Amino acid sequence: MKKYSFEPCTIEAPCKINLHLAIGGNRPDGFHELKSIFASLAFGDFLRFECGGKEGDCKLSIKWEIPEEAPGELPLEENLVYRAVSLFREETGFSSGLRISLVKRVPLGAGLGGGSSDAASTLLAMNTLAKTGLSTEKLKEIALQLGSDVPFFLDGGAAFVSGRGEHIKPLDPLPEGLKVILVKPPFSSDTASAFRLLDRFRQDGRKGLTSEELIQALGENPAKWPFFNDFLPVFLMQEDEKAASYRNILESLKSLNASFIGMSGAGSCCFGIFNNEKTAKITEKCLNGKGNFVRSTFFLARKCKPVLKY
Repeated sequence: MKKYSFEPCTIEAPCKINLHLAIGGNRPDGFHELKSIFASLAFGDFLRFECGGKEGDCKLSIKWEIPEEAPGELPLEENLVYRAVSLFREETGFSSGLRISLVKRVPLGAGLGGGSSDAASTLLAMNTLAKTGLSTEKLKEIALQLGSDVPFFLDGGAAFVSGRGEHIKPLDPLPEGLKVILVKPPFSSDTASAFRLLDRFRQDGRKGLTSEELIQALGENPAKWPFFNDFLPVFLMQEDEKAASYRNILESLKSLNASFIGMSGAGSCCFGIFNNEKTAKITEKCLNGKGNFVRSTFFLARKCKPVLKY
């Protein structure tokens, strides 16, 4: 195998929210069809890559910004960063030892795609630093093996996503000046369980919007957005503490003059879109200190290449 070497570097891995998420029926491959609008945010994890150690080894260390988010001991092979490195090695013959440091800021089980973004950023960083020159399409093929959300993060920005996540149509950047307040309750959402709940309790009758209608609506004021998340009404109909937490967060965001409120992915993070920074700051201050994870951020423009810092 050919050896590679590069200077140590750091790459950002921004998270996302789903402004719209419509879930269709089961596909022959076991996945669900979806129609969604993804939008990446100026908040995420950081990864640092260094060459070193025994050939073929990959040492991954994780620093949790929120210690209580740490899931405990997990097999290294289950980590998406490690899996991305393994698939990259298989495709390119990259064999040099690696030391990777991951600063984990995005909470787990939030529907923000933190792990998927880490995996995509790993592929982008490795392809750039090792100068292997894999095409965008090849990177997307590898990314889809890692998860349905991973291909989106190779470009980021705003996109209309369909299929199981493999069909990605880049969209114009969202209007400047919009602020996003993320509010994750003190519990996570398991994606597989959320889909089972959806399949069991979903209610028909919600108006389906065409991709053209969804994309056109994105240019409107957020107060006029017709977007929805199919998981949310199912979660809210449950008679438990989680449903009460969702209601409380969404009602608080609305009462604090959010132009649009929603939930990302299969939960558990909710969000509010604000038209001005002053209102967003007031909201962030009001919702902090109630056991929730709260962050103020904004939308990112489409990323053309990895942001590497040496």
